[in-house]
Amino acid sequence: MAQKTAAGAHKRKAWYRVLYVQVLIAIALGIVVGWLWPQLATNEWIKALGDGFVRLIKMVIAPIIFCTVVSGISHIQDARKVGRVGVKALVYFEIVSTLALVIGLIVGNLAPVGQGLAAKPDAAAVASYAKQAASQKSVDFVLNIIPDSVFGAFAKGDILQVLLFSILFGFALMTLGERGHRLRGMIDDAAHAVFGVIAIVMKAAPVGAFGAMAYTVGKFGPAALGNLFGLVAVFYVTAALFVVIVLGLIARFVGFNIFRYLAYIKDELLIVLGTSSSESALPQLMEKLERLGCSKPVVGLVVPTGYSFNLDGTNIYMTLATLFIAQALGVDLTLEQHLVILGVAMLTSKGASGVTGAGFITLAATLSVVNPALVPGMAIIFSVDKFMSEVRALTNITGNGVAAIFVSWWEGELDRAKLNRNLRREIDPSDVETAVTTG
Repeated sequence: MAQKTAAGAHKRKAWYRVLYVQVLIAIALGIVVGWLWPQLATNEWIKALGDGFVRLIKMVIAPIIFCTVVSGISHIQDARKVGRVGVKALVYFEIVSTLALVIGLIVGNLAPVGQGLAAKPDAAAVASYAKQAASQKSVDFVLNIIPDSVFGAFAKGDILQVLLFSILFGFALMTLGERGHRLRGMIDDAAHAVFGVIAIVMKAAPVGAFGAMAYTVGKFGPAALGNLFGLVAVFYVTAALFVVIVLGLIARFVGFNIFRYLAYIKDELLIVLGTSSSESALPQLMEKLERLGCSKPVVGLVVPTGYSFNLDGTNIYMTLATLFIAQALGVDLTLEQHLVILGVAMLTSKGASGVTGAGFITLAATLSVVNPALVPGMAIIFSVDKFMSEVRALTNITGNGVAAIFVSWWEGELDRAKLNRNLRREIDPSDVETAVTTG
């Protein structure tokens, strides 16, 4: 009887019941509805489908970060390991982020698609973003990591604030030793239950992807995409090259194939594509990385931190967009200004994380330092920014997953046999029975 049950559990699903197929169909339907019936697609209830799904996912981000980080740290015997993992992660983030910025600058100069546009920007269209960018300061970013209260951090769902408290709580639980055994067990069980909640929520992913895609196409329309097709195409190609070449070489160095990895997280990538939010796949990404053989403490520390410090897609976008605007406005940038773009973009990409419209705000902050005359030029790309946000999010989530695998390998805690075995498997993130056995 047990054998029969096991065989049934591994029975291949019908194609129409596979999550990534459902999401693909939903995205295609969303594009058609947004294109042919824009008035219907921009209805507030259609928009609510996408927004509601993203909010459902964000609802469980704080609990899963808390449970994963606390459980991972509390089971560690050597407290210095946490600091070591953090330093390794930050070193990796800075090196790879710099590469992303440099690649964006190189491609932006080799493919000057903004030249000859003779654009006349509307400063009023981007005034609010410029104002928000001016208010973003490094010291505020550091202070905002510390929550006013523990409950406030969870209520707001601020990733870095929840991560800080989770690390401190994990250390405290570690020092309790045997006395904390029961509490550790409860937190481990809570993590399994939250993964189960995520699996249930994931069943709504096709609905969320349809609503978000229909609204995006209906509001901005294919015409907006055509007006600045050159910039969008160059950005898509650059992001793809970064994933295949830079992340591909990192993956090969560790000992796995980047295309197998992309196939392994295809469900998460399609959800991000549909919702334009990399946060919509954060919990499932953490779950799948654990299944790949990555250390739980490494996953718990690297992935949430990477959502603020390892934004490869955002970095490529900022350098490409800066050069495009300069070219469109006929402003020649010196070598010194190119170097300023690198330095400033590295800082601003961290400073506005977690802010609505963060990609556009960080761009405003970068432009204001490089050359204030470029800030009004943001209006040129305003209409297509939404179409580029999908690729920003896709590149960000792919980079954070590779980062967790690399740091696990660097720390000597990557189960290579498990990695190779699971990369060849298809795991349905909406399967509740599978989710509650994670870890």
